Order: sequence, then C-alpha cells, then structure tokens
Amino acid sequence: MKYLMWLLKAAIFFTLFAFALNNQHGVTVNFFFGTLWQAPLVLVVLAAFAVGMALGVLVMVPRWWRSRRPTPAPAAPPPSQAPHGI
Repeated sequence: MKYLMWLLKAAIFFTLFAFALNNQHGVTVNFFFGTLWQAPLVLVVLAAFAVGMALGVLVMVPRWWRSRRPTPAPAAPPPSQAPHGI
C-alpha cells in the first residue's frame, strides 16, 4: 500500500510538471485602472490557486476558533445543607 501511494504521488507530480512545461506562454492579466500583469500561464494559474486557498482558509478561521474554544464547565450545584445534629 505504501508503494502504491508513492506511485500515485509521483504520477500527480509528473502530471503537474508536464502541465507547467506545456504552459510557459506569456499571458497578460488586466486589472482595474489600466494595471496589468504579464507572466507565464502556469504562474497565473498557481497564483489564482494560492489566492483561492488563502481566502478559503481566512473564511474558515472563525469557525475553527469557535469549534476549538473549550465549552465552559457547568456550574456545580450548591452544597447540600446537612440538618443540624447529624
């Protein structure tokens, strides 16, 4: 099973590496106010993926914090009053 996982990881790596080698053409990304960015297509795709991951993590942080916060312990009942003389 261990070798199968390594084989799967290697196949994914070489597939992504071949994608990067085949997409080295320059592209232009136009932003607002006439700003533009020229970079290889693979860098544009990687940047879009990284920004998406960062936004996803940023949106999930408050939910993670709420789920990790310890719940307050329930209040202990008041001690029972023993009757006098016992």
